[in-house]
Amino acid sequence: MQYDKHKKADKTIKSIDKNPEMYLIIHYSCESFYGITDGHTPRITSIAVYNFESAQTDSFSLHKIAERKHINLSEIEEKYDQLEKQMLAEFFKYAKEHKEYKWIHWNMRDMNYGFKAIENRYLVLGGNPFYIPDSNKIDLARLLIQYYGVGYVDHPRMEKLIEYNHISAKDFLTGAEEAVAFENKEYVKLHMSTLRKVDVFANILNRMINNKLKVKSKWYEVYGFSFQGVFNYCREKWWIQLIWSALLLILGAILGKII
Repeated sequence: MQYDKHKKADKTIKSIDKNPEMYLIIHYSCESFYGITDGHTPRITSIAVYNFESAQTDSFSLHKIAERKHINLSEIEEKYDQLEKQMLAEFFKYAKEHKEYKWIHWNMRDMNYGFKAIENRYLVLGGNPFYIPDSNKIDLARLLIQYYGVGYVDHPRMEKLIEYNHISAKDFLTGAEEAVAFENKEYVKLHMSTLRKVDVFANILNRMINNKLKVKSKWYEVYGFSFQGVFNYCREKWWIQLIWSALLLILGAILGKII
């Protein structure tokens, strides 16, 4: 039932609001998995991790590793594995240091794109990844559906939600644009997009917490069209509570006169 999903999502949102210092928002950019024909895990170009309480972002990127090693951007491709392995080593060290934290992400759920893809990529390069427990992962994309219902915004949901709420999309790249940027070896551009996206996700989450996020869902799509759903919708709306209180006062006065 939608009411149960909404209730569960509401509990998660309240927990984030209560303990923001324990939540991190993660996103990463990589090689497009649609163009891969040999089945290899997409190469990773950058990872961004945003602390929800402090709004500080830690990032791990190929071009920054290359800069520290005095390697030109034009040379990254020939030394990709070496640079990527060091980048992932630094990321997994960070993940281990934050093993008690909850990780908020957008559709990072499988071997094509997700935590498993990052882990496998590091294994392929000869590394030993730290495995973040699934219980510590929160999919923001699913949380939005659970909280507002499946029709809360049009597809593609991420881009449309940003547009619908007038959130700045500076440096933001769509999936197709990221694929082109990777092919063109525009690693800095990919990194900037990754940084922008964790900031956007934080913005969306803050608006959810403050009940300020604009969505297209009708009230019954959010709460579910059931007695319990209607009851909870009425309970959360101050103006309905005000009308109900006024009706009770009027009814009490009428009954008082009759009795």
